[in-house]
Amino acid sequence: MWKSLKRMWAYLGAALGAKVEEKADPKIQLEQAIEEAKKRHQLLTQQAATVIGQERELDMKLGRSLGEVEKLQGSAAQALKMGDDAASRGDAKAQAGYEQAAQSFAMKLVTTEQQARGLKEMHDKATIAADQARKAVEQNAMSLQKQISESTQLRAQLENAKMQERLNAALSQMDEMTPKGDTPTLAEVRDKIDQRYAKALGEGDLRGSSVSSKMLEVEQAALDAEASARLETLRRQLSLGDTEIDVGEPTRPPEPGDAEAT
Repeated sequence: MWKSLKRMWAYLGAALGAKVEEKADPKIQLEQAIEEAKKRHQLLTQQAATVIGQERELDMKLGRSLGEVEKLQGSAAQALKMGDDAASRGDAKAQAGYEQAAQSFAMKLVTTEQQARGLKEMHDKATIAADQARKAVEQNAMSLQKQISESTQLRAQLENAKMQERLNAALSQMDEMTPKGDTPTLAEVRDKIDQRYAKALGEGDLRGSSVSSKMLEVEQAALDAEASARLETLRRQLSLGDTEIDVGEPTRPPEPGDAEAT
């Protein structure tokens, strides 16, 4: 049960992390990455400064210890010389005192030399560590500079990507194959108009070939013939020089049977 809960919790955490990662702004993530790199470089620099500071401190201590060794060596040698002079004068008491002093200087000299050797070993190790720390700081500084330069390029690339996305969105809105919502495409409107026009032409053809249409044509032809006959009558009357024009009953157009009767 506990193992299942742990797995479920890990799954939920991973899913939430993936969701946040998906929605995160790359520009903000770039800034976070650079800030984190700067913090790491600052921490490394501080640690390196501590290591280098220890080297410098050991260097000063070693210098003072070597100076003390040299001083004790001189003091011990001087005590031995003064004891030898006292012995040559036959002053045994003074000789014993100088020898005792030389012994004390020698004991301090041995202790100081041991300390100096210990400091020398520590100083050598600190020097190696300091050199490594300097190189690490230098390499990390180069890496940080490279990351900053790369982040600048990535920001420019991100802006180009956003511009391209906006352009793609604008083009997709203009694409007649992918209209938004219920908006018809130009092709759909064109097909609809073509259908209506074709239907109207078809209806016109049907009406032109119907019986009623033929009857209208006959009536129109009869009117045209009657009008022509009337005009002919008017022309004959005018050619006779009559001042009055008979506008009485309209002249009936000739019928096919009239010609046979004549």
